[in-house]
Amino acid sequence: MKRIGILFASVISVLILSSFITEQPGKSGNEVVIGTAVGNKAPELAFKSPDGKVITLSSLRGQMVLIDFWAAWCPPCRRENPNLVQAYRKFKDKTYLNGDGFTIYSVSLDRTQKSWVQAIQDDELEWDYHVSDLKYWDSEGAAIYGVRSIPTNYLIDGDGIILAKNLRGSYLESTLEQYLK
Repeated sequence: MKRIGILFASVISVLILSSFITEQPGKSGNEVVIGTAVGNKAPELAFKSPDGKVITLSSLRGQMVLIDFWAAWCPPCRRENPNLVQAYRKFKDKTYLNGDGFTIYSVSLDRTQKSWVQAIQDDELEWDYHVSDLKYWDSEGAAIYGVRSIPTNYLIDGDGIILAKNLRGSYLESTLEQYLK
């Protein structure tokens, strides 16, 4: 009887220990971490377009998406915009390992709608997803993503998982090519 008690206690101890080891929060591989690190699920964004319609980041699920933080008053952003336009035109209709099509979700840190809309037109930013809360550096989107300088961007896949950050110039195109199907 004593042996059965010891054996039972040993089995229970092993089960408890193995349960602890395999079920630690964030360690199981089944939990999705929401955050801004590569491999995390991108935090949700929901802001108004120039015409007042709220566009959520999650509404773009199923596509490769570049979340681009920028502003009309930002010279480096404006210099980067032709690269974004080129990448958008080249990759918008492609099929990816985890996403159909490529688009850009532009989050403006502008203060006025007039300058924001004018920059969209002047730079020929032809994608459909332009949003802003017009709060400048107090932008809620910038706060959620910890944006401290612009331009800043995040590439996410069709499931909303961050694949890369701060892809500028030809790096955006070469990264998109890596994920083509």
